[in-house]
Amino acid sequence: MNSAASSNGADGAPSKVVKVITDAARRQLAEVGAAGLSPEAVARAGGLAVSEVEAVFPHRDDLLTALVIDAYDASGAAMEEADEAAVKAGAAAGARLLAVTRALRRWSFANPAEFTLIYGSPVPGYHAPQDTVPPASRTPGVLAGIVRSALLGGELTPPRRAAPGPPLLLPAAVEAFGGVPEAPFSDIIERGIVLWSNLIGLLVFQVFSRTHDSVRDEAAFFDYSIAVAAESIGLVVPSGETTD
Repeated sequence: MNSAASSNGADGAPSKVVKVITDAARRQLAEVGAAGLSPEAVARAGGLAVSEVEAVFPHRDDLLTALVIDAYDASGAAMEEADEAAVKAGAAAGARLLAVTRALRRWSFANPAEFTLIYGSPVPGYHAPQDTVPPASRTPGVLAGIVRSALLGGELTPPRRAAPGPPLLLPAAVEAFGGVPEAPFSDIIERGIVLWSNLIGLLVFQVFSRTHDSVRDEAAFFDYSIAVAAESIGLVVPSGETTD
């Protein structure tokens, strides 16, 4: 990625110029989708010369990467802030999980174009660079932190299904969690990944209106689904009225 996502912009470009460009790019993303994004379209939308855009983002992929990073950072920050507030309030792990997943849901509905960019269909011809990995890791990082806290705090119920025989994880995933826990929670990392994938799949269904003709209360169904998914890691999520 071009270094334009930094606070000073790429090639010394002022941060104000970078913001004008990325704001225009986000408007274009909402109007024409990622496939229709281009330096020329962004320049028109932002009232800039094409040369000004290309000086910061030479190619479409540079624009996409900046938007991808911003989306992952914004959604991750929403979850982190919700978790911090829950911890300060003395919430148990299950309540923390509900708080952070609700925060991601709110962000997703408030920013459907950005949600689609990072969790929808791949953009033809675009391959996300390594720069996007740390921002993308913020969401699973929040979930892993809650699971780890629940494990250390004795808040998990041992699973009924035995852990799989051969390792299912890459070493990096084990390292990120802090190692493989002892039995009966030796597969808690795998279960955490299942929880993460269930969360994103649920949001895809709700943001893209896949459940509108079968679910009466989408917010309540979301809470119910998170509680069901949490059961797979032995965590109890409190019930109650939704706040969304």
